Amino acid sequence: QVRLVESGGGLVQVGGSLRLSCAASGSIFRITTMGWYRQAPGKQRELVADITFLGTTNYVSAVKGRFTISRDNAKNTVYLQMNSLSSEDTVIYYCNVLVVGTQYWGQGTQVTVSS
Repeated sequence: QVRLVESGGGLVQVGGSLRLSCAASGSIFRITTMGWYRQAPGKQRELVADITFLGTTNYVSAVKGRFTISRDNAKNTVYLQMNSLSSEDTVIYYCNVLVVGTQYWGQGTQVTVSS
């Protein structure tokens, strides 16, 4: 069993920044890809960014240049630095990790951007 604990969500003003963290623990052999998804009410969950074990990153176009994903393999932790936040970034963010072909999800953390 893999447990994911997210932190860092909250309320921020337009143009502000937040940093999300997700720490994985449990039966981890090796985490390959770690990522962040987000889901707005009534919409499908979408990939925001992910990062491979070796550090190759991938971003959805809407966040390129504003968000930065990183990871600490020694701590099994992935981070999402979010800058220049807009009201459109107000959704629930979910951590996702891939462990030996199995995906695991965090419980989600709410990010609210106020104008």
